[in-house]
Amino acid sequence: MFCPKCGSILMPKREGGKRVLACSCGYKSKEVEKATIKEEKIEKTKEVEIIEHSAIETLPKMDAECPECGHKKAYFWLVQTRASDEPETKFLKCIKCGHTWRDYN
Repeated sequence: MFCPKCGSILMPKREGGKRVLACSCGYKSKEVEKATIKEEKIEKTKEVEIIEHSAIETLPKMDAECPECGHKKAYFWLVQTRASDEPETKFLKCIKCGHTWRDYN
């Protein structure tokens, strides 16, 4: 349950032998027989954008050494994979062998 005054969660509390739901703002509900807490787990899924081969050729290129074949050029793109206050993740794809890797710098 939530406080009708401030919207905070009401917590069960004992006062003079009675159980009440109380808020930090001072609001107190009437006597409560049973207070139940329900926990609900919401699973969040992230969709990963798949870039087709024809779309890769339009991506910018940069100097980066492929960890697989050692080629010195790669396509790159940026994706915000973490919170908005964190820097984005740079993905690189080798022009020669097509190996994809991440650069967190």
